[in-house]
Amino acid sequence: MAPGEAAALAGIWRRAWACCAARSTATPARGGNGLNTIGAAVNPKAPWKKSLWLVLTHLLMLGAGFAGGLYVLPILIAPPAPSIAALDAAASAATFKGRFQRGLKDSDMLHWGEGEVSVGARAITLRGRLAPGPDYKLYLAPMFVETEAEFLRLKPAMQRVGDVKTFDGFVVPVPEGVDIQRFNTVIVWCETFGQFISAAQYRP
Repeated sequence: MAPGEAAALAGIWRRAWACCAARSTATPARGGNGLNTIGAAVNPKAPWKKSLWLVLTHLLMLGAGFAGGLYVLPILIAPPAPSIAALDAAASAATFKGRFQRGLKDSDMLHWGEGEVSVGARAITLRGRLAPGPDYKLYLAPMFVETEAEFLRLKPAMQRVGDVKTFDGFVVPVPEGVDIQRFNTVIVWCETFGQFISAAQYRP
């Protein structure tokens, strides 16, 4: 091949390569129906991004459903609330009384209690209501607390009484050997989430 012919062929190859490169980076034209008219110019990353977005949204929905289920399930499986007669009978044998009230520092619209608390040697009673939630525990504390930080700081000195399974009033038996006079506050605490629900001081 003559030198002139080789140079001409090289020029043709350079122009063809430049043309292909330009077409591969150009924005694809769209037809009247909004679809790409040049299939080769479709962004190859788009399917990957769409798949990732679908996975993330499904995981978020799954997490939200799981968290919501933790709150709804205790309501669905809760035993019937104590009757007024049962509440009155347990409260009549109590030695001390206190009150759950809204507006405590770490209570909020999802975590609260209200009503009269009666504390006796055999049972602790609430004639009132609690915001429903999972894994509620009843504690006796040596001093009044109204925040999670205060609860955790004093937890080693507290006495766990039992489970709170009803939200329209409750009667929780006091275990044998627990001296209610060693303490002065009743606390409802969500063990699973480490959440303060409410507290009532029943003696000075």
